[in-house]
Amino acid sequence: MNGYARDATSTDSEGPAVTQPLEWTELDERAVATARVLAADAVHKTGNGHPGTAMSLAPASTLLFQRIMRHDPTDPSWIGRDRFVLSAGHSSLTLYIQLFLSGYGLELNDLESFRTENSLTPGHPEYGHTKGVEVTTGPLGQGISNAVGMAMDTRYVRGLLDAGAAPGQSPFDHHVYVIAGDGCLEEGISSEACSLAGTQKLGNLIVLYDDNHISIEGNTDVAFTEDVLKRYEAYGWQTLHTDLLPNGSIDIDAVNAAILEGQADINRPTIIRMRSIIGWPAPKLQNTGKAHGADLGAEEVGAIKEILGFDPNKSFQVDDQVLAHTREVVGRGKEAHEKWTLQYNAWRDSHAEKAALLDRILAEKLPDDFDAAIPVFETGTSVATRVASGKVINAIAPVLPEFWGGSADLAGSNNTSIDDGMSFEPEGSPVPNSSPYGRIIHFGVREHGMGAILNGIAIGGISKVYGGTFFTFADYMRGAVRVGSLMDIPVTYVWTHDSIGLGEDGPTHQPVEHLTAYRAIPNLHIVRPADANETAIAWKTIIENRKPTGLVLSRQNLPTYDANPDVAKGGYIRVDASNGEPKVLLLATGSEVQLAVGAAEQLESEGIPARVVSLPCFEWFAEQDDAYRESVIPSAVKARVSVEAGLATPWYRLIGDNGVAVSLEHYGESADGALLMKKFGFTVENVVAAAKKSLQATE
Repeated sequence: MNGYARDATSTDSEGPAVTQPLEWTELDERAVATARVLAADAVHKTGNGHPGTAMSLAPASTLLFQRIMRHDPTDPSWIGRDRFVLSAGHSSLTLYIQLFLSGYGLELNDLESFRTENSLTPGHPEYGHTKGVEVTTGPLGQGISNAVGMAMDTRYVRGLLDAGAAPGQSPFDHHVYVIAGDGCLEEGISSEACSLAGTQKLGNLIVLYDDNHISIEGNTDVAFTEDVLKRYEAYGWQTLHTDLLPNGSIDIDAVNAAILEGQADINRPTIIRMRSIIGWPAPKLQNTGKAHGADLGAEEVGAIKEILGFDPNKSFQVDDQVLAHTREVVGRGKEAHEKWTLQYNAWRDSHAEKAALLDRILAEKLPDDFDAAIPVFETGTSVATRVASGKVINAIAPVLPEFWGGSADLAGSNNTSIDDGMSFEPEGSPVPNSSPYGRIIHFGVREHGMGAILNGIAIGGISKVYGGTFFTFADYMRGAVRVGSLMDIPVTYVWTHDSIGLGEDGPTHQPVEHLTAYRAIPNLHIVRPADANETAIAWKTIIENRKPTGLVLSRQNLPTYDANPDVAKGGYIRVDASNGEPKVLLLATGSEVQLAVGAAEQLESEGIPARVVSLPCFEWFAEQDDAYRESVIPSAVKARVSVEAGLATPWYRLIGDNGVAVSLEHYGESADGALLMKKFGFTVENVVAAAKKSLQATE
């Protein structure tokens, strides 16, 4: 698609015609030039960064913030705003400069302090750190995949609150705009997420693909020669492209027309391959790998300024007239916000119950009947914690309509389906029992994409979302889990088949190092319940805490104990010594708690007082005060045993120098799960022996 007229008209069989001339003035051109110069200056001052992309993208980013997007710089969290995701997060100046020019609170001194300590302009955009940054980006492919989640969340929320509205007529309708680069599209996660976006027909998602043919190692032809648009056409996207102007700059008229065409197609996400020259108009370094991630140097920066009509001897030049012009978007944003508010208030007047629901959600309150919905399982029964989790999901779903999720093609094993929730599928889907506003997400075999999509859904602040897979396959989604934990957003990962106890599927499916690896991620809570009642209380706590959490569940049946509310504290006394003064502490999680209970009984029969401590969540336990933790794990008792079917590494801080770990330090094998547990030392007898060994070490 090239050579659009200024007065662009676009039609789609399912969407309205769009006619909108682009009014682009000399001041707009000066704003673009200013953005280019500021990018070069910021990197030059700090001595590092990525100037080239920010320079070449200046026309497109200015167009988005000044003309295309519905946003209010005075209220960055406005529900009715369009979302912008800079998937090419290394080009953070692309976003920071627009936030400065648009009046989001960044000022020139913030750009001057780019990448320095305590600045509002860190090396990559960080969620919650800088106003106007919708999501943390940096690891390539994550941002565009987050955007897919944002677009899915938009549809779910409109279904939750305003399902009867015509397309584009709800106060909860908005677009999600993305700038992505070659690197984003090379990363496999983007393929996973974008394939699902096509299946879901996310018409509110528009991606500007910055096709500059350059990566760190030079021309992308060294590793990336596919026809990207054909690939996306196969995914079910609308595919468009724009070429360069004769002078080498982005053709802003063509980009505007392409975006309008994307807006008009309400049944397909749109990708626009936007040809650019990295570093343009740098006379020597444009279109080179050197323009990507390094200071261009004083000589080149000066030459850029001369080409663009700036004083080469001055830095961070912003004409007052240009800044006043770009900040006119503040007024336009307020007007758009006011217009939206009228629509929103009309919705509230006619949807009182839905308005009350939204008010509750935004206040971060749970419904009054939430606690009563949490099931209590009968003591003495035998239930797999994955099964118990499924029952809890279905118990709370009726009272928590904002709660939804699914699985990476393992719902039947993860027990993540909501029985009467219907599948989340687009209008016209052949999938039985489906709806555009269904509560069951079918992610397909796409763990990494699922993780990033979950992050994008959670970012919206209305949905409570979860996603499941086998725990060993959490390896595939670790990058997304880390970014979600960095943002500290409330996503729940349901990870089942938690140990060698799953049995015959063998070592490829049996987690060994995974608990250790995931406990190492800051902000992430890992919960491994011992039984059905711990699972129920864990779910309640997870929803109340609003933290990124991995819920690690068993395939095999486990004995059910009395419910204990102290599960929410992460660690508690499951069985105390008969005299209340233990000589040895048996610490365990998950399926191994039953072994600790059995071992305590045997030790007591031999006159050795033993306490069993269930530790479903190290992170929750660490948050308790010193007095509570001392009451559960008294420092005076040095004889300690940890029991967990995984690496012992995280336990040494709890069991100390005299402790003994009953653990798994190697891969499993294909055999019956109970047999493997016995074969690899997870028996009552072995726990008893470990306790005696620890006692000997303390004498």
